[in-house]
Amino acid sequence: MHTERGEAADRTLGQVDLTRWRTRAGRAVARGWTALGQRYGAMPLLLLTLAVGLAVAVVATWLASAVFDAVREADDVAVLDRPVLDWAISLRSPAADRLVTWWTDVAGTIGMPVVAVGFLVGFTIQRRAWTPVVLLVAASGGSLLMTIAGKDLIGRARPPLSDAVPPYEHSPSFPSGHTLNATVIVGTIVYLLLLRESRAVTRVWTIVAGTLFVLSVGASRVFLGHHWLTDVLAAWALGLAWLSLVVTAHRLYLTALRHGAEPAPDPAARAR
Repeated sequence: MHTERGEAADRTLGQVDLTRWRTRAGRAVARGWTALGQRYGAMPLLLLTLAVGLAVAVVATWLASAVFDAVREADDVAVLDRPVLDWAISLRSPAADRLVTWWTDVAGTIGMPVVAVGFLVGFTIQRRAWTPVVLLVAASGGSLLMTIAGKDLIGRARPPLSDAVPPYEHSPSFPSGHTLNATVIVGTIVYLLLLRESRAVTRVWTIVAGTLFVLSVGASRVFLGHHWLTDVLAAWALGLAWLSLVVTAHRLYLTALRHGAEPAPDPAARAR
């Protein structure tokens, strides 16, 4: 079956077998999840793992918010945030402001969904499997939920409008939603691309391109005065944490498939 062959091709990333777990804890979890996959199917297992991971990510967001709140009360973040914003203001010019505004919009509420949908269509057509759809939708939904939770928990004010480049934004500042969503969505896309890239140099350039995009989006938020530096740093950290959980969920899914769990149906076969 085309879907099964495609899923089998995703089991290695370069020379690394994603279904091999090196730690004792990892092997124990993999055995338990494999047993569940053999009983209930691999795709329900993937959805369950992502749901558990999302719960963990939301708790991590709450903990990060609590830590940040304690640091903010001690006024330690001002030591880092204000000087960096002042330095960013010194670099501005009309041309730079327009260019960076355009670039940050690529990771905004319109640009990022367009990028995600474009890759979703491409992955689904190429691989004839629901797995990329599930991973990208779950990753995107999780990052959005983490952004909302963080903003509601902290309610931090953005930098003064006098220090920002229009158009102005008025939602809470912590964490940076643009940065968090770019980290998770682009990180998931990079991961899915790496699974099918056979040449090491291609994988390196894919990682470099994805990393530069995520770093530049975060930097653009500070440059424009739409976020403090600590908002961006927190978004990078939370995004990487959620991304690692998404990748772990996919590895457990592949492990269950390798040991005989029922895979997800082929979208093309279902259409027929």
